[in-house]
Amino acid sequence: MSAPLPFVWDGEAMQVRKGFQRQADATYCIGESYRLAPVEDRSEPSHRQEFAWLREAWASLPEALAAQHPTPEHLRKWALIQAGYCDTTDYACMFKTEARRLAASLQQQTDDYAVVIVADTVVRVLKPKSQSRRAMDKAEFQASKTAILEIVAALIEVEPATLQRQQEAA
Repeated sequence: MSAPLPFVWDGEAMQVRKGFQRQADATYCIGESYRLAPVEDRSEPSHRQEFAWLREAWASLPEALAAQHPTPEHLRKWALIQAGYCDTTDYACMFKTEARRLAASLQQQTDDYAVVIVADTVVRVLKPKSQSRRAMDKAEFQASKTAILEIVAALIEVEPATLQRQQEAA
């Protein structure tokens, strides 16, 4: 799915913004009917704030946890999975040994952020969702940001509000 195209309401019709006509011609057909819905743009300061407080929280991780989350990005994506903002794929195996072998193979094939879990004869792969503007609208981004803040704050044993205040003071 491509990003929404920008239009301007001129009082009579929606007009595609200058510079987007070629993309609109490739996307829409003359005479076809389309539903329009407003898309609220995400706040850039809110987006930057998430990554700033996450770097701060990551820097204060105890040594044992720092080894599990070698970068702020690892921590963010782990928290996304913990909050349920992930894509899940299950693989059913016939035997437990087959499941363990498959899990080891999938762990090598997936990126560093995926979590592979073996439960009896089922292998589950959890991949964090992207928080990009294309992948998440404003409301979903805010919900995922709040969830990440709460999970990470609990991990480092601070109140979420304390973590936000520390970041705002910096």
